[in-house]
Amino acid sequence: MGTNSFLKVLPEMVTFLRVAELGSFSAAADLLGMTPSAVSRQVKRLEKEIGVQLLQRTTRQLRLTEPGVEAFARCRELVLAAQGTMDIAQQFSKKPSGLVRISAPKAFARRVLHPHILEFLQRHPEVDVQLIVDDRDIDPIREGVDLVVRLTTKPPEGLVARPLMPVAHILCASPRYLAEGAAIEHPRDLLAHSCLSLGEHERDNHWRFRKGDEDEGETEVVVRGRYVSNHSEVRLEAALAGLGVACVPAFMAQEALKDGRVVRVLAGWEFQGNYRGHAYILYPPSRFTVPKCRVLIDHLLEALATQDGSRKKLSASSAGSARPRARS
Repeated sequence: MGTNSFLKVLPEMVTFLRVAELGSFSAAADLLGMTPSAVSRQVKRLEKEIGVQLLQRTTRQLRLTEPGVEAFARCRELVLAAQGTMDIAQQFSKKPSGLVRISAPKAFARRVLHPHILEFLQRHPEVDVQLIVDDRDIDPIREGVDLVVRLTTKPPEGLVARPLMPVAHILCASPRYLAEGAAIEHPRDLLAHSCLSLGEHERDNHWRFRKGDEDEGETEVVVRGRYVSNHSEVRLEAALAGLGVACVPAFMAQEALKDGRVVRVLAGWEFQGNYRGHAYILYPPSRFTVPKCRVLIDHLLEALATQDGSRKKLSASSAGSARPRARS
């Protein structure tokens, strides 16, 4: 390929990158606003210019060849550099301004981020925010999102990951429900109760617990309940309605715990659910973080650090009052 001949296949490089990321010509076509046949032609042109096959095509899937893996990495660098170029004006601007697109899981976005974003908008009148509420894992580079919040135990490689706050699931129930049922002092006592679980996966009703004492170790119980939902706010509302013991993120139950509408159950045990770890704010690596993004990142880090401290105090104070009562 000649010195400048790569210029004519720059669009093809972007198209190939999207196909490789999504694993589908049709998905890439939807994202790029093209037809699948046009996407296929662009990839073939790139392969012809480079002189190697980049994708192995079968009726079921696409797979990168060995040269394709190398080309994918280089094309990704190219797109990152292009996006950085588009942000040059923002990088050297002293005053934050413009639109920040940030995505987050639904419950976390509504209960945690939203109040702090409202405060941020008041502090920074030149910055606009688009909050994308979505439970799927969004790739900020592929989908043109500035910042992504993800709840995980292991942040993805290739992105800057700043921890916002720890995320844990707890068990809670209404005082009325606990007063009318058998005492819950050990995880096995849950077998006599209606438990509100997620139901997304086959083992979501297998509740695992760990206690610090060596003689207790880890315990697993298979729970049953009258209501199953994969939305944490729904499970909390069911617990408030007295339908049973719900597993919910601690941030979801914080207000209801504080005002006594629900009570923490088995506070001395750590619930070992699949959805725990840290909430991380993710963004592509760069020498510069544009001011509009930097001020939002700093605002959320500061706000959630303070909130997490308050949450720890709440957890400590509610643990003693969360002892369920047996029926009198």
